[in-house]
Parts: sequence; structure tokens; C-alpha cells
Amino acid sequence: MVQSLLDYLHRVAATNRPPVILCELIIIGLVVWWILSFLAGTRGERIFRGVFFLLVAGILGINLLIQRYPLYRLQRLYNGFLIGILIITAAAFQPEIRRALMRIGQGRLWGRYRTELKRVIEEVVSAVKALSASKTGAIIVLERDVGLGEFTEASIPLDARVSSELIRTIFFPGTPLHDMAVVIRQDRLVAARVQLPLAEPEVMRTAIGRAGKTDPSDQELGSRHMAAVGITAGSDAVCVVVSEQTGTISLAVNGQLERHLDAERLRARLLGLMMGARQART
Repeated sequence: MVQSLLDYLHRVAATNRPPVILCELIIIGLVVWWILSFLAGTRGERIFRGVFFLLVAGILGINLLIQRYPLYRLQRLYNGFLIGILIITAAAFQPEIRRALMRIGQGRLWGRYRTELKRVIEEVVSAVKALSASKTGAIIVLERDVGLGEFTEASIPLDARVSSELIRTIFFPGTPLHDMAVVIRQDRLVAARVQLPLAEPEVMRTAIGRAGKTDPSDQELGSRHMAAVGITAGSDAVCVVVSEQTGTISLAVNGQLERHLDAERLRARLLGLMMGARQART
């Protein structure tokens, strides 16, 4: 790999076709940018940055030393170390590689992705309807473009298929995971017991659109609703909240809170928000 890079740099220095070089550099930059944007908010982003730094710093540093000193054994040792790093990286990136392959397939098979997304929304609506009927508090976050890895890293990882039964079990009172939030990424429930940032009281007043007016039902707006507004104000996530006091279903998006939804209205809003965002990206 080191020799290949050196050969490439020699060809760049000798070529008289600057447009070709510019196109190659743009393509490389776009690939790196796509990888970073795909990994944004996940643990894979930091791993990729570390590996990229090791590659660039190692290749440049060793070759600068070789130009002055005959450190060929060090170069061979680094090549072996590089192979080991790439093998470890491939194992560490297993979930991200799977996600990338799924996204590529979904880009070509939009109909299949659409069907799976509808299934996920139906499972969420079914769970929320049952939780509302039993007045069981819950907060469900659906991730969109902005990664929520900074919040899920300190939570309980699950990586399970989304189902109404699983969501209801998690929020069943007294279970170890019932407190805080769950996060859904694509068709996977990736984490439970997720601590979300709380919105300030003045932000909450703006979120419910009353500009300081009082309402008796405002007393039910506790930490779950504050967390829903807080996470959606700082990201493009969609958050569903079930009140523990009244069973009221609320939806938070873009830092705004929509309250007193029924199952049909919730379904329609989730379909519009999740599938509309996907269509805008494709």
C-alpha cells in the first residue's frame, strides 16, 4: 500500500494533466465525506478518524524518514501493522458495514424499504396505543438523518427488530429499562434507557405554542415531554411521548410539541415525517 501511494505521488508529479488530478482528488474527498456523514453520531466515526490518521501519518512519516535513513525494516513492520489494523477495523465496523450495504440495497429497492418503514411505524403506533390505554409513560425517538450516537453510547444497546411487544415490554413499570427513552434507527431498536437533553421551561412554553398562556393540562408536561422537545430541537429526530398521568399521546418534531393525538393522526404524521424525509433524500 505504501509503495502504491508513492507510485501514485510520482505519477502526479510527472503528469501534465491537472484536470485529471483535480477530478481524482475531488472523488477521494467525496468518498471520505460520504463515509464521515454516514458514520456521523456513531462510534464508527471516531474509529474511522483514528484509522485515517494512522494511515496518513504513518505513510507520510515513514516515507519521509526513509528518504533520509535506510529504515526499510521499520517500513516492513509498519506494513504488517497496517494489515492487522485493517483486519481489526473490518471487525469493528461490522454493524456500520451492514448498515451501508442495507442502505445501498434500499436505495435500489425503495419499495421494499417503504414496506419495512410502514411496518416499523405500525409497530410503534400499536405499542403507543396500548401504552396510552394503560397510562404507561413512554418516550420513543425515531432517528432520521442526524445521528444520535452521542446519546445512545451511554445507554443500554439492544439492536433488535422493532416490534410492539418489545416496546411495551421495555416500558412496563418496574422493568430495568422502563425509565428514559428508546431510540429507533431505520428498522432496528438500537438502544434503551437513553438519557435525553431536557428543554428549558421557556422553550417548553414556545414548543406548545401558547406563548405563556396557561392550561390545566400543562401540569402533565413532565421530564418526558421536556426531553422530547430537547432532543428534537437539537436534531431532526421525531419523538413520540405517552403521558404517565393521562395517557395522552404527543409528538415532538423540530422542537415543537403536538398534543392530544389519536392513533390515526399519529400514524399519518409519522408516515409523512419519516417517509417524506426518505423521499427527499432519494
